[in-house]
Amino acid sequence: MTARTTYLDAGVRDAMIALGAAAKKGLGDPVLAELVMIRASQLNECAFCLDMHVDLAVEKNGESAKQIALLNAWAEAPERFTERERAALALTEAVTVLTDGFVPDETYAAAAEHFGEDELAHLLGVITVINSWNRLMVSRRIAPGGPQW
Repeated sequence: MTARTTYLDAGVRDAMIALGAAAKKGLGDPVLAELVMIRASQLNECAFCLDMHVDLAVEKNGESAKQIALLNAWAEAPERFTERERAALALTEAVTVLTDGFVPDETYAAAAEHFGEDELAHLLGVITVINSWNRLMVSRRIAPGGPQW
């Protein structure tokens, strides 16, 4: 596997950074935002984004390494994640995988029980932007710590 040096336009990069920042700010929960970004990156097998967001979760936002380690099996560890976190993680998986071509109504409704309309819109923004970053980095095979642009 060789890194691909496909150029990423500065305008695209800056727009995605701005979208991610706005979505995270609107969500208002930096730890949850990082958990969501880590979970999507696990599903998309994006080593670059996993490396970055695990560091941000632990070093900048104080999340425990144990919690991060359990994230891949969050559904099997309900006592370790709040209902709000579980609703966000379920929505993250539904949006990331889109197995049936849509987000199931019950998954969306469960998230809507824990997030106001604005928060839910921002959560969906966080999920969407990390999936876009994952696809950009995986398609370019950017390794952890590797060049971003």
